[in-house]
Amino acid sequence: MSTSVSENPPKPEGGDADTVAGVPRSRIVVASMVGTSIEFYDFYIYATAAVSVFPHLFFPKGNDTTALLASLATFGLAFVARPLGSILFGHFGDRVGRKATLVGSLLTMGIATFLIGLLPTYHQIGLLAPALLALMRFCQGLGLGGEWSGAALLATETAKEGKRAWAAMWPQLGAPIGFFMANGLFLIITLFMNHDNSSPDLEGAFLSWGWRIPFLLSAIMVMIGLYVRLKLEETPVFARAVERGEKVKTPVAEVFKTSWRQLIIGTFVMLATYTLFYIMTTWVLSHGTGKTPADGGTGAGFKYTDFLVLQLIAVVFFAAAVPVSGWLADRYGRRITLLIITGLIMVFGLTFGVFLEPDGMNDGRMLAFLIVGMLLMGLTFCPMSAVLPELFPTNVRYTGSGIAYNTASILGAAVAPFIAVYLAKNYGVGWVGIYLLVAATLTFVALLVMRETKGESLDDVGA
Repeated sequence: MSTSVSENPPKPEGGDADTVAGVPRSRIVVASMVGTSIEFYDFYIYATAAVSVFPHLFFPKGNDTTALLASLATFGLAFVARPLGSILFGHFGDRVGRKATLVGSLLTMGIATFLIGLLPTYHQIGLLAPALLALMRFCQGLGLGGEWSGAALLATETAKEGKRAWAAMWPQLGAPIGFFMANGLFLIITLFMNHDNSSPDLEGAFLSWGWRIPFLLSAIMVMIGLYVRLKLEETPVFARAVERGEKVKTPVAEVFKTSWRQLIIGTFVMLATYTLFYIMTTWVLSHGTGKTPADGGTGAGFKYTDFLVLQLIAVVFFAAAVPVSGWLADRYGRRITLLIITGLIMVFGLTFGVFLEPDGMNDGRMLAFLIVGMLLMGLTFCPMSAVLPELFPTNVRYTGSGIAYNTASILGAAVAPFIAVYLAKNYGVGWVGIYLLVAATLTFVALLVMRETKGESLDDVGA
């Protein structure tokens, strides 16, 4: 017979000891961070290739903008798959446990990424090439759909009392680490192979085979991630829920029945983060390296390698901001911290026309734009891995947090590069900032109606 959650006294999710269920906290930190680092590495190498490689190799020759938009469409396909991944892996995460499900999500994305590195191109097998690319991208989305929420739960459900946002910082650091590894590797390869993205050589080493290296190398990192995760134990919060007999047969049905309001709030709380995230990573790469208005384009005209250097400098500020917002969210609360940060994102959206004005564009202006955007990304991204799990009860937490996180990816990320390219081409870069402002306004409203979750025990949420 199950015991009511309210009868259990509040307790630290993972206690205050240096081990959790016999596992050193340092291993939990590494396991939560290494998996998301690998997952985001896999995701970012696709994002980079979607701008610099796939338009040339996987889509029929024609208008450059059309090829870019087609490539970005396959990029966005993964975001359609991510909610499905959150349902699939969330079911097993809430029924079987966090550990086994995290291993499955890592394998799904790792295998798909490795296979992309082996795909023949359009020039070799015709339309079957973009179809296979789309299929692998879909599988990447399934894997990432289950990865983030599992890593966030691993961190939060083993956190020390009052330190959940700080513990949840570690999986969030996987994003800048993965970004740095992916873009850094592409930079090294393009420099070594003398690749110029402004005048790509289809017969050159980079487009012939060099672009495959980052995808194939993901296999090594996946094996490292598996080794770390297989040494984990189940989280104490999930174990206590099992002991109380709280597991449900169909978590997805249960979460829509009992936590539909949290799903809506969580989705829109994530909206601004996702929109900013992919404007500042995927769209800005295509804009920064695109042809200038003088050459018939709407871009900034940077060399591909020069722009990657600027991005790599800026991503350091992204990583530095993550622990800052984690500390702020634990100290002052999730809601007020995110309200202030979201307000700053709204202001940032109004500055696009100033930062990205084609006249007088130089390295300094572009770097300043990237640094401000990346700082805001780190500040808004970190608290999410505490906020979303805290909105849901344990027996549907994997499913609920995953669905909210990944539904926001469709609304805020899948379409963001596509809409931004369209707005910049037809109305100017200032309208890309207005688009960000609208997304941030919706998030601001969601935060206003969201309850503060800082002081709640994860054993008591939803009771």
